[in-house]
Amino acid sequence: MLSLNELWFILVAVLFIGFFFLEGFDFGVGMATGILAKNDTERRVLINSIGPFWDGNEVWLLTAGGAIFAAFPNWYATMFSGYYTPLVVLLLALIARGVAFEFRGKVQDNRWKKTWDICIFIGSLLPPFLLGVVFSGFMKGLPIDGQMEMKAGLFDMVNGYTLVGGVTVTVLCFVHGLLFTVLRTEGEIQARARRLAKQMLYPLAALLALTGVATYFATDIFEAHGTVLSVLALLGLAAFLLAGYFLSHKRDGWAFGMTGAVIALAIIGVFAGLFPNVMISSVDSAFNLTIHNAASGHYSLKVMTIVALSLLPFVLGYQIWSYFIFHKRVHEKSHLEY
Repeated sequence: MLSLNELWFILVAVLFIGFFFLEGFDFGVGMATGILAKNDTERRVLINSIGPFWDGNEVWLLTAGGAIFAAFPNWYATMFSGYYTPLVVLLLALIARGVAFEFRGKVQDNRWKKTWDICIFIGSLLPPFLLGVVFSGFMKGLPIDGQMEMKAGLFDMVNGYTLVGGVTVTVLCFVHGLLFTVLRTEGEIQARARRLAKQMLYPLAALLALTGVATYFATDIFEAHGTVLSVLALLGLAAFLLAGYFLSHKRDGWAFGMTGAVIALAIIGVFAGLFPNVMISSVDSAFNLTIHNAASGHYSLKVMTIVALSLLPFVLGYQIWSYFIFHKRVHEKSHLEY
């Protein structure tokens, strides 16, 4: 039977899976506004495609952060103090992106729109990269001492391995967003999104392979969980190949689902590889933060579990309903204006 500590570790993982699956395509579409779109009309179509969803999708990250704060306060304190600068940059990028979505259509001026379009592009590019760097750092190990304080320098956080992880997450979100664009648009922009997604599968495959090999050699998570991680890697490979197959046969919904499966399996791999740790110390394994020494008390976890299980169905129901209501494709004459 699962302990409450294990249950909340799984719930945090589920929240990050939901965030990367849902907000991942938002990030990808945001990047596509600066790469795929050829004019202001096409940028508006792309932004309209995620207009009803992006703010709700970001809630998954806020909820994950809140869950870590409540269930694993020592993890929260170590992570946010040690990663203070990159996480502040992440929040500023998300804020700039959200403001840009709301402000770009308020003034009919090319310079005004171009400024906010840059904010959308950068605000969509930086968060997946920074989160990839952070999660890679969790697996590689960080200088955490016996007082659970992380005293990391620049090169502890940013190195060859974490950069590969950051770039891989960014490209994966971009491809995921392109496939969402294929699902939500029509005409020439849809055709170009499909072509670009096919082309991007090759560099993405190389990056995923490089990340897997680097993880094997740069971390020790395969020593403790090699069997589970190998199974997840094979499932991820199958999902990736199916994404390419479905995309080639214009079964766009299935292709989108398969890139989502790759994202989900990658996040599961991170948490499965860390378990029972939440952060690994590069100083001494005795200083690792685990689901036990980083957790709240039993009573707090019990109360949180009751509240979370009571409210979760309503939250999920609302989000499913919003996707159902706004499921139609968008085009140049869509009534939304961003």
